[in-house]
Amino acid sequence: MMDVTIIGGGPAGLMAAIASAEQGANTLLIDKGNKLGKKLAISGGGRCNVTNRLPADEVMKHIPGNGRFLYSAFSIFDNYDIIDFFEGLGVALKEEDHGRMFPVSNKANDVVNALLHRLDELNVTIKKNTAVKAIDYRESTHQIILDNQDNIETKAIVIAAGGKAVPHTGSTGDAYPWAKKAGHTITELYPTEVPIVSNEEFIRNKILQGTALRNAALSVYDEKGKKVTTHQMDMLFTHFGISGPAVLRCSQYIVKLFMRGLKQVEVRIDAIPDKPLHKLFSELSAMVDENSKRTFKNVTKGLVPERYLDFLLESNDISQTLKSANISREKLEGFVNDLKAFSFQVQESLPLNKAFVTGGGVSIKEIVPSTMQSKIMHGLYFCGEVLDIHGYTGGYNITSAMVTGRVAGMHAAWESLSS
Repeated sequence: MMDVTIIGGGPAGLMAAIASAEQGANTLLIDKGNKLGKKLAISGGGRCNVTNRLPADEVMKHIPGNGRFLYSAFSIFDNYDIIDFFEGLGVALKEEDHGRMFPVSNKANDVVNALLHRLDELNVTIKKNTAVKAIDYRESTHQIILDNQDNIETKAIVIAAGGKAVPHTGSTGDAYPWAKKAGHTITELYPTEVPIVSNEEFIRNKILQGTALRNAALSVYDEKGKKVTTHQMDMLFTHFGISGPAVLRCSQYIVKLFMRGLKQVEVRIDAIPDKPLHKLFSELSAMVDENSKRTFKNVTKGLVPERYLDFLLESNDISQTLKSANISREKLEGFVNDLKAFSFQVQESLPLNKAFVTGGGVSIKEIVPSTMQSKIMHGLYFCGEVLDIHGYTGGYNITSAMVTGRVAGMHAAWESLSS
């Protein structure tokens, strides 16, 4: 008989197992893969963006999918506690842009190995290559039925089996049927932090494929032409559409418009977001006047990457050899407008299995926010991406997973030890 059994060895599950064992519960961690912490090992480009150092309120703002639900959990264990926790395990962390925290060694495996070493110290029983077939919920204890027909009797279960994004790490949606069987609602699943597809001619012809725009502002508009969101970060044109940090952050808003029935969504790129339109126009007008003998292309060189510049010149029917003296005010206005708000349509996102994060999941209305316990079933807890919580990339999803994991593991242990 186990006190607490955790299903899923990602950031939430590892944290839950450690928290449970630290409370003195007899703890078992089950994972269907051959390696624990697979998603952690590949996160942050293999460097592992452990958490984010922004103030807790800011962190919530970067978790647009039900981030407010995390307030209670954060009062127990927050992003600063995550930093202290890892430094206590001997993993020194450093801060990078936008508050992102990485191991000083730049090795995600150092993070994973520190967690595995802690599990070992706490004598957590680990079963890898072990798939769960079903859960049999009972009056006092629960039974976990494994694929190999073995049964595990346990007082409490923590489900940390992830969502449906990045399936090669093991997140293939296994947990949703177990949650439903306990009486839980699964809200509609959809991709977030996902590249976006456009069938505009310039995309189909791969004119800008591989071109990156640094610190551009990407805006999304609804069917009434109202701006839904803007994110200012780097972005990239691909063979199928657009990707990169700004696009990933905007993607969930685009996907939600598609879910509302829109066939296409307008997006606009401001390639020079730090200068208002009128200022940019007057600066360029002055440059044109001062350099009348040079070509307009030469005068504007360096404003944006060359391929993007060539593309905007061609879009506005401005020849590469046109002298500055000969550019009309109308052409100049059109060019500046495109620099500040180049507009095009996008038609879909890549599918959920190509997304970084799952939107939707176990409804948070049915979870106690201060304990991560099910409001429907005794001895059942949820944490991590299986919940209907999602954040932007930048350490926010891992923070949410570790915080909810910690709280779930702790409370599962207390419940099992008091029964």
